[in-house]
Amino acid sequence: MATLWNKGTDATEVVDAFTVGNDRVLDLRLAAYDIEGSKAHIQMLESIGLLTPDERKTLSDGLDRILVSVKAGNFTLEDDVEDIHSQIELLLTRQLGSLGGKIHAGRSRNDQVLVDLQLFLRDELRQVREEVLTLFQRLQQLSEQHKDVLLPGYTHFQLAMPSSFGLWFGAYAEALSEDMRSLGAAFQIVNRNPLGSAAGYGNSFPLDRAMTTQLLGFDAPVYNSIAAQLGRGKCEWSVASALGSVALTLNKFAADCIFYMNPGLGFIHFPDALTTGSSIMPHKKNPDVWEILRGRCNQILSCPGQIALLTSNLPHGYHRDFQLLKEILFPALEQMHDGLQMADYMLQHIEVNTHIFENPLYESLFTVEEVNRRAKAGVPFREAYRQVGLEVNEGCFHFIDPATGQPADLSQLKASDLGHTHIGSLGNLCNAEIKASMEAAAAW
Repeated sequence: MATLWNKGTDATEVVDAFTVGNDRVLDLRLAAYDIEGSKAHIQMLESIGLLTPDERKTLSDGLDRILVSVKAGNFTLEDDVEDIHSQIELLLTRQLGSLGGKIHAGRSRNDQVLVDLQLFLRDELRQVREEVLTLFQRLQQLSEQHKDVLLPGYTHFQLAMPSSFGLWFGAYAEALSEDMRSLGAAFQIVNRNPLGSAAGYGNSFPLDRAMTTQLLGFDAPVYNSIAAQLGRGKCEWSVASALGSVALTLNKFAADCIFYMNPGLGFIHFPDALTTGSSIMPHKKNPDVWEILRGRCNQILSCPGQIALLTSNLPHGYHRDFQLLKEILFPALEQMHDGLQMADYMLQHIEVNTHIFENPLYESLFTVEEVNRRAKAGVPFREAYRQVGLEVNEGCFHFIDPATGQPADLSQLKASDLGHTHIGSLGNLCNAEIKASMEAAAAW
């Protein structure tokens, strides 16, 4: 197998197979980023006199030709080539002879891999940001559209107090704005340049790390060369933790949808084409999309722990264990993209039940409203609580409509009828403020 580190003795096929693992497949995602990093590196090498302008241009043109094949989907790793870094250098050497070998001066595969990963993760986070924003906008639109439609609120899976679809959709929109801050924090960690740290101890060439930082669009270099290598695993953990924040929000929303779709409740509905059936029970409409999303989010939530366990107890410097990080994080990124896109797709087709409160079962939701009405009329709160509790136990409780002084017609009640005015309540959803919060959080 062709390796960048070959000194004349090849590893056995058994060792190759065991140590390379899935890298040959996973690394294909990094090919374009390896070329991007290499182009910045050779431009810097020219600036410090290690390449002539003609050599740099020839190498850059050769890299561009390889990039064409990457973008066309034709780039592959040959059977006896270890990884994309080796493959790209091999292709350059075939094109340009010994000049192709000059591309590696002043860097190690360690910082080459690091810069590839950080360029890749930077783009992945930007894509997640756009997907989160799309879902956020969908939730805000649904919150406004259904802001006056009452919805039962639950604690302990028991009827609690009146909620609304506006409050429910809006809650998850605001949760995503908080998740966006976690994504932004991960982006700040990823968006620093490790190139030039070599194997972790710098280089005797007068590398211009400020130049490659600017060329690659990083905010700053990771200044200390050992600290740059300490970033291996830390960047991945930061990204996985941010994905976990989004996954927790999606997981809870999926669980809500599964609960609300239950025919015993029937709060929301999706077209038959977006549910699945049973091989034996012809009436079934299963929430498989939401169940798979809930399960995948749980898998994503496990990733920070997996990464921490894989990378803890290692002294500084590179260890081959780090190669396994891609097997944890890359699938999680794919699951995150799929999950966000599918959640938005499902919400494009959601139908809310506007007739829930025609069922008298839900009158008990208004006990707090009635206690508060009596307290406003001068009855001590604890006495009002006792009175309403007795009426519930005796089966004679009725919620009195404050506007008429008569038992309320629950089927006609709207969220705005309940007089909730404080920030974040049924009558004051603060969607504009939540939108402003998201815009600030996404400004990275």
